[in-house]
Amino acid sequence: MPQKKVRERSWVEIDLAAFRANLRALKGFLAPGQNFIQIVKADAYGHGAAEIGRAALAEGAVALGVANLEEGKLLRIQGIAAPVMILSPALENELPGIVEHSLVPTLTDKTQAERFNDLAAASKIRQKVQLKLDTGMHRSGSLEKEFADLWTFCSNLPSLEIEGVFSHFASSESDPAFSKRQEQEFQRILNKYRISAPLTHIANSSALLNGLGVSANCCRLGILSYGVYTHPGQSAKIELRPVMTFKSAVAQLKTIPKGAGVGYNLSWTAARKTRCAIIPVGYADGYDFLLSNRGVVSLRGKLCPVIGKVSMDLLCVDATAVPAAALGDEVILLGNAEPELRAESLTARYHGSAYELLCQVGRRAKRHYYESRRLVTSAPMARRDFVSSDYSNSKLSQIIQSAIAQRIDSEEMGELISREILRVFFFNKDREILYRKDFHHSIRFEECDSQQHWRTFTSLSFSKILQSDFFTVACATSEQALKAYFKRRDVEYRWLMDGNFNLGEDSFLLTSVRVNELKLDTRIHFRNSCMEIRCSHPDLPALVGSEVRFRIDTQTQYPKSSHQLSVFITELTHGVKIHFSHPEALDRIEIIPVFSGQNKYPRITKSAGAITVSTKPEEWVFPQSGVVFAY
Repeated sequence: MPQKKVRERSWVEIDLAAFRANLRALKGFLAPGQNFIQIVKADAYGHGAAEIGRAALAEGAVALGVANLEEGKLLRIQGIAAPVMILSPALENELPGIVEHSLVPTLTDKTQAERFNDLAAASKIRQKVQLKLDTGMHRSGSLEKEFADLWTFCSNLPSLEIEGVFSHFASSESDPAFSKRQEQEFQRILNKYRISAPLTHIANSSALLNGLGVSANCCRLGILSYGVYTHPGQSAKIELRPVMTFKSAVAQLKTIPKGAGVGYNLSWTAARKTRCAIIPVGYADGYDFLLSNRGVVSLRGKLCPVIGKVSMDLLCVDATAVPAAALGDEVILLGNAEPELRAESLTARYHGSAYELLCQVGRRAKRHYYESRRLVTSAPMARRDFVSSDYSNSKLSQIIQSAIAQRIDSEEMGELISREILRVFFFNKDREILYRKDFHHSIRFEECDSQQHWRTFTSLSFSKILQSDFFTVACATSEQALKAYFKRRDVEYRWLMDGNFNLGEDSFLLTSVRVNELKLDTRIHFRNSCMEIRCSHPDLPALVGSEVRFRIDTQTQYPKSSHQLSVFITELTHGVKIHFSHPEALDRIEIIPVFSGQNKYPRITKSAGAITVSTKPEEWVFPQSGVVFAY
């Protein structure tokens, strides 16, 4: 059988089709009308919470279950909007984040309930919560009296909404009698105190197979949905396919003589001449140390025993029975190739936990997701998607540069581009990055008494966060003088006048300036051959920090001898429209757009006496972009 040569030291394959098949098989055990919550805590037991979560939601899951704020927050960052329940008690410092990311916490005491109510009230929302009842496992959850008091207390808090009540079986796969008593206790307490909620649940996937939890309207599907049995009798009730396969490759082949020892402390001794295959995976990769001298792997379709102690980065297998083995051959460490390689089979060799093995496997491996043998996506090493808040500003700068360099396959260009981005936007971390959106700039030329100039009317409008209770409009008669105003953040409009004019309202008139519906007051100052117009209003301070609409209208004159009109975009801008109206005498106008951003080729439309240059409303345009109308 030809072998696929590989490039990665180790990798994990996730079979989404197998996961869907397992879910459908498990749903066959649900009572009529019963829903399910998919448990994706611990990164879906090492399978990838976002990918597994999306597949489960597509199969009808009403919510996803995680262990803590960080797991829920990551799902939100990854674009999952469905209900996400936090199964474990929250810490005090996690509460604001739970509210911010619309997660559903588990409550067990009044103090935390009141704190969530206050946070929700401040955010003007109703915070969904679930209450946990301890029916005998005696881990988290409230006992009967405290639970009844908590239910009443939460029911009377105006900013809380009780979405569910639940409990947890202690030994549903192996002790059905105790589990039945737990379920009866759950229902007794709900009935006694007339407790009802949209979701009630006590069963996990093992309980479901044993006919438990059918009195509740929901259950939680976990380990069995990943194709791992937790009790020997389960395989007779349901057929499950392992979803995860952990693989590596042969890194070295060598033959050792009879009597030679292998690995640290020489814990295995060759009883015959032995061909060894060295695999570049160890306990640091999640291959459990307790599989030393106990584990097996599959090489070219044959099972080979692990010999010697599992090292941090390497393990050795006896490949004597596979004489055709070659460097680079694929090796299956865990998965569905053989019954012996299932997680529950491997952990049975050292009386370990399949849960633990799945969660630790592939710490240094990429995950590749397959749907009916077709690769659909891959996830990064360390099973952690990029979250910018995990990093300092300096580290983010390094990441940005590295990402750009990789994307364009040039370290030199990556350094140049990232440096320019950082210089323009991030050079001072205390400065907020501002941008304009819905930018409309209209310029109209008309004939006037002067034979050397066009009478010019301009109108500029855009939306932006107001940063101060005033802003400046600047006009200068030289490029050198105007240049200083491009560095000032308080300047919202700049105009270059013909040097033959004396600056003043006779040459440059601010006809109207508004913020929203406020008509602003103006005051003129002359400084360094420039005219500054300060625009303010007594009501502007109340608008600082909010998004407002600017509109600036001017009347001036523009020299015919210039033979070109330039319009510049001086800030990061979201959506641009530039309109130039001109006398019909200017019938040969060349349009030269210089745009950088999402699209360097804006749309250009012409009509009699008018030209419009525009982008789509959702397109970003970078600073130093613009258009030149040459006539």
